[in-house]
Amino acid sequence: MRTFTVTELNHYVAELVKKDENLTHIWLRGEISNFKAHTSGHLYFSVKDGNSVVKAVMFRGMAGRLRFRPEDGMKVMISAGVTVYEAGGIYQLNVWDMLPEGMGTVQQQLEERKKKLREGGLFDESAKRQLPVFPQTVGVITSGTGAALQDILNILQRRCPVVQVKVFPVLVQGTQAAANITEAIRYAGTQNCDVLILGRGGGTAEDLDAFNAENVAYAIYDCPVPLISAVGHETDFTIADAVADRRAPTPSAAAELAVPETVHLHEQVQIMENRLRQNYTAFLAGRRQQIAQMKHRLIQCRPDYRIRLQMEECRRMTERIEKSMQLCLERKLAAYTTMQEKLTQLDPLRVLQRGYAAVYHENDSLLSGVRDAQNGEQLRICLHDGSMKVRVEEINAV
Repeated sequence: MRTFTVTELNHYVAELVKKDENLTHIWLRGEISNFKAHTSGHLYFSVKDGNSVVKAVMFRGMAGRLRFRPEDGMKVMISAGVTVYEAGGIYQLNVWDMLPEGMGTVQQQLEERKKKLREGGLFDESAKRQLPVFPQTVGVITSGTGAALQDILNILQRRCPVVQVKVFPVLVQGTQAAANITEAIRYAGTQNCDVLILGRGGGTAEDLDAFNAENVAYAIYDCPVPLISAVGHETDFTIADAVADRRAPTPSAAAELAVPETVHLHEQVQIMENRLRQNYTAFLAGRRQQIAQMKHRLIQCRPDYRIRLQMEECRRMTERIEKSMQLCLERKLAAYTTMQEKLTQLDPLRVLQRGYAAVYHENDSLLSGVRDAQNGEQLRICLHDGSMKVRVEEINAV
């Protein structure tokens, strides 16, 4: 046998209750007693019948949705989950919704209808379609005389005056309303609308019953056109809201969801136009640059262009050769001048001009000294201004 601490026992019991699916969500009929509205907004009370009592708490978020004021002795239908307050070892009801007993049966039927539709996939997010970004025709299914229609038309006209609006007037409450709405949804789905708005103004829970009808839910689900549901005020939530592709808190909000605002469209068009212009300008600049490069390459491939290049190269080479030849001639001329000066300096005539003479034998060989001469020999003496012949009569050697 296992031994528990008090904390362990309370925790064990709390886990058992939490795992019991029969206690996760229950409907309970009873009488309110010991009712206390806390300053925090939470409601604390007990629910009793003739023999038993159970504690209950309804937290502020849920309590704010109540359509009546609970009081001691009031008989009610409660939607709740069973929980265990472990610190005190007390089980209690965590209340989600509460209705006067006369409305309990209706609410229970509504919950059963929701469960059936949920299991049928009508609430699945995967079945919901995206709203068109730029609708041309908006269909409005609502009362032809209600304020909701005027609100929708005013906002559509203000936001997007060019959009076409088709109104499908229906009854929005009463015994014939659900059938009328169902027929209108099916008809509107064939009238070339891009988006539909189904809505009405606020009212009591009974006033909104038509939008909780099963045939209305299936008509919305089968509609080929995306549909926005805008039934009642923000706190109201109907089956039509759950099945629709989008839910708007009010009819006015539905009109804002249905069409874009023209001013914003103009701004977006201007931004896109500027971006397109910039891209086009950059594209043209790039193409012009490519054309210029290809034109330059084409010019380079033309024979006359290549001939001009070769002629220019020949001209440069000719100039280089002429310069080289000129430089070479100048160098040779300078060398020639130098050698000429040297030859001039070594010229025998210049020596003769200083008073010297050159003596030659008859055979024109140069007489190098007196010992080379003979008495009676005829010699030729060359001076700077001419020559003369002489005969040797006497030789005097040194």
